[in-house]
Amino acid sequence: MLKFQKALKAILMIARKPVLLNRVLQDPDTWKEYVIRKFGISGGLPVIDVANLFGNSYRENLSVFTFLDGGSMVTDIALLKSLAAQIPGCKYFEIGTWRGESAVNLADAADEVYTLNISDEEMRRMGVNESYISQQGFFSKGKKKIRHLRYNSRNFDFSSPGKKFDLIFIDGSHHYEDVRDDTEKIFNHLVHNDTIVVWHDYAVTPEDIRYEVFAGMLDGLPQDLHKYLYHVGHTKSAIFTRKEFPSETLRKPEVPGFYYSVEIKYQRVEKG
Repeated sequence: MLKFQKALKAILMIARKPVLLNRVLQDPDTWKEYVIRKFGISGGLPVIDVANLFGNSYRENLSVFTFLDGGSMVTDIALLKSLAAQIPGCKYFEIGTWRGESAVNLADAADEVYTLNISDEEMRRMGVNESYISQQGFFSKGKKKIRHLRYNSRNFDFSSPGKKFDLIFIDGSHHYEDVRDDTEKIFNHLVHNDTIVVWHDYAVTPEDIRYEVFAGMLDGLPQDLHKYLYHVGHTKSAIFTRKEFPSETLRKPEVPGFYYSVEIKYQRVEKG
């Protein structure tokens, strides 16, 4: 009886204030249940070790990394750069520029870099503050190899680049509808048979799946392609690749099977 009364109370609250429904739908457990019910996946994607991608002597160097909010982990950008370095003449496309850390690092390994981000004007209409707007492409603006596309991915014509890309990074809005929409458009317009696609924030941490993003990925892809999805260990990224790799089930807490050695070099930003 108590459960029924609670459910009735919740329904009445949502009826009086429909915006509360969004909070219910955004609840991580709601999305986890959705993925399990629709796809039968309860433990996330199979996890692959970076050594299986790049070998036991894996090393990478990032030219720019700030450790500030809103960016990727070191291991995420290192993953992208190392993937690009394996592809001769790599053409790279990303959704979500932010300060341009990923784009500027990828420019060291790829021949072409395209980065798509909402325009300043649209962000102002959305009420975004000027400090945030001014930092879009902070590190990537003015770099010759990097082409900045200033559109909302919901409205962007993904056929307009007129080419396919070898490596694609989806790191825009992380709401279900946007992840699904970005995924569908990427695979409809920009992917060739050997394209590698990486989704950032598939996981909240390397050990915790972000099921809302996961659900958007799965619904944005034809189901016969789900078998090519992996979670790259020690990153927050999921990867689509048609190559087969040995993998394991995600465990928490993870018993470290390897570790990284890290060297940090401090460099001040030159004032223009």
